[in-house]
Amino acid sequence: MPRYKLTIEYDGSTYCGWQRQKNGISVQETVERALLAFCGEEVTLFGAGRTDAGVHATGQVAHVDIARRWKTDTVRDALNAYLREEGGVAILAAEEMPDTFDARFSASKRHYLYRILNRRPPPSILKGQVWWVWRPLDVATMDRAAKRLLGTHDFNTFRSVNCQAKNAVRTLERLDVVAAPGGEVHLHASAQSFLHNQIRSFAGSLKLVGEGRWSEGDLVAALESRDRKRCGPVAPPDGLYLTRVDYAPEATWGVPRAAPALPASPDRHAEEIGDGGEGEE
Repeated sequence: MPRYKLTIEYDGSTYCGWQRQKNGISVQETVERALLAFCGEEVTLFGAGRTDAGVHATGQVAHVDIARRWKTDTVRDALNAYLREEGGVAILAAEEMPDTFDARFSASKRHYLYRILNRRPPPSILKGQVWWVWRPLDVATMDRAAKRLLGTHDFNTFRSVNCQAKNAVRTLERLDVVAAPGGEVHLHASAQSFLHNQIRSFAGSLKLVGEGRWSEGDLVAALESRDRKRCGPVAPPDGLYLTRVDYAPEATWGVPRAAPALPASPDRHAEEIGDGGEGEE
């Protein structure tokens, strides 16, 4: 049975998140409906990251098994024909993969972007796509403080109370804060896995640093406390984007596996995917 890797772009504003839910339409369900219309099969789509409600993607990756072998351009274009009416989801690419490939478990690194619009007037066109912060931010100070979070740490301070990860130790490989065109401030984060709400927690805490309300030392003290109550405000989902997923070499993918369907989450708790089966970001 052919396995296809799909690279997916979506505006998360109108969806209850990536994962299939009982309380709304998800991105996963939307693409599965398109697959049913295309190939006549009820299939399960497995994603690399379970983005939360309101979170966007420019490079989400998923895999699906379907009975018939199709040209990859046909898969991409046919799905987009069914998705066009939705308006919020597009298939950027389709690739046929070995059956050892797993969009989630074969991933070696995930990359996220968080967008802050830092200007006095509120957004109009960008509403729902950025976090509006009207107080001026010191980007250089934010970036210096962000570098103190790099490496392997217990990030318990910077995760949701609903996080289901067994432990909060993660290795943060990149956290850059840079000025971007149009008055935006961008946070770029990369790691193999993240805790639930970790990037949004970083963004909220670094905002306090940029406003001068926290020092670099305050951020480090919050990290070392491993106390979620010491975290700054959690930034809204509007500015968060899953931009890319990297994969380990094929030789490391292991034996063919049918990944279990992930259970629905009524509190929409997952934002960025975690490792090994935690299902967290």
